Amino acid sequence: MTDRAVRARRNAIRAEYLAEEAESGDAEGLENDQAVLSVRVPAALAETLKARAADEHVPTSALIRRILASAVRQGTEPVVTVEQVEEIARRVVRESA
Repeated sequence: MTDRAVRARRNAIRAEYLAEEAESGDAEGLENDQAVLSVRVPAALAETLKARAADEHVPTSALIRRILASAVRQGTEPVVTVEQVEEIARRVVRESA
């Protein structure tokens, strides 16, 4: 990409971001405790999130906030417990003997 193309793409992304934030602020009302986070994600993930938000007719930033809030509410339970790992290890030892 040329420098001009890169600048144009960045400007377009910034404009889209600002529009989404303004939209989500209007849609959700102003809350007292809000902070801005900036996160880099793979381009494919960004496109998937944008498409999903468009399908749901919500701003991308609102969709991401909802996904993050849901993930945090679910807690931090491990996918596999210590007991399950120990059982897997015992089974591997038995089957390899």
